[in-house]
Amino acid sequence: MRRKLVALATLCALGLALILTRTTLNQVRADNALNASAPTATANAPGKGRDRCGTRDLDETTAASYQNSVNAFTKSRGQGRGPGTVTIPVFFHVVNKGAGIENGDVPLSMLQAQVKVLNQSYSGATGGANTAFRFVLAGVDRTTNVDWFNAGPDTDAEREMKTALHTGDAKVLNFYTNNAGGFLLGWATFPFWYAGDPLMDGVVCLYSSLPGGNCCDGVPYNEGDTGTHEVGHWLGLYHTFQGGCAAIYNDFVDDTPLERSPAFGCPAGRDTCPKPGLDPIENFMDYSNDPCMHVFTAGQSTRADAYSAFYRGL
Repeated sequence: MRRKLVALATLCALGLALILTRTTLNQVRADNALNASAPTATANAPGKGRDRCGTRDLDETTAASYQNSVNAFTKSRGQGRGPGTVTIPVFFHVVNKGAGIENGDVPLSMLQAQVKVLNQSYSGATGGANTAFRFVLAGVDRTTNVDWFNAGPDTDAEREMKTALHTGDAKVLNFYTNNAGGFLLGWATFPFWYAGDPLMDGVVCLYSSLPGGNCCDGVPYNEGDTGTHEVGHWLGLYHTFQGGCAAIYNDFVDDTPLERSPAFGCPAGRDTCPKPGLDPIENFMDYSNDPCMHVFTAGQSTRADAYSAFYRGL
């Protein structure tokens, strides 16, 4: 991600952060819980055997039904919210197989750095749209459990892990770090899935994809943009390549050009569809390497605002 040297106002003054760090074993719930369908792998990335994202792309019929509901909400709601007007508490669940970073027990400093990356990405500090969203660290718990450490999407281990650890309601971002099934960088749930399966809500990211991690054997997925990408899904954004060139709706965002397939690396000038516009390889919702992706568009900002308000009550 292209990081600009800008000063970010401290979020501590908001008085919203409660840093709770503790080590637990096996199935453990956070004691200070806030008031309170299945993703699958989609494309092979050159990240030494890891896919970029395991969040499912919806078919157009299903996606259109959600969009129609949001369109009606938006019409009655009126103007969306301004930049930085929505604060999202982030509760980290650090799931490891033992002590030390090499076992997934990432330090507090990496979690704080991840929150900083989210705020940079969603505030437009890296060159994109200045969205409504800002993030604050609300808590941390730690669990040592080998099965949960290796849990992948739509597995019994994932459900056990989230059932035991999930905190808060639809407005709380449950951010799990583990080994992401051993083949993924991460996955997420969409806001419209919350009502049907609230305990599964949240994002899961490979522990070494956090800022300062060692993912992935020379492929730069270690600047925290896996988190940025998965949180985009959690707020209602689709992949920029959803539906490919023939899609009627694509990702339902007018200012992200059509894209036949995900981009890897940073292929400048890539253009895989005949309609106008180069592939949005710099977009956080593509699969480019972290140093390449640095943009949310104005259309994505508007969409995330509407979906998070309608389905999450943010």
